[in-house]
Amino acid sequence: MSRVCEITGKRPQVGNNVSHANNKTKRKFYPNLQKKRFYIPEEDKWIRLKVSTSAIRTINKKGITAVLKEARKKGNVLV
Repeated sequence: MSRVCEITGKRPQVGNNVSHANNKTKRKFYPNLQKKRFYIPEEDKWIRLKVSTSAIRTINKKGITAVLKEARKKGNVLV
């Protein structure tokens, strides 16, 4: 399964490890993804999403239905 947030679309980023001697080697920065269940009262069902922690905070603030509607409009939702 890919490491992509189903709400925000966040993906791993590529960067460098930089040593004390300024040697650079490639590395990845992974988003902090969590599998979480959300209840959608309009559809009366539970859904399981793989979301970043920042997306969880957004869902807590705006509500799951508003966030899903906004994500579908942007084309980010994989569900």
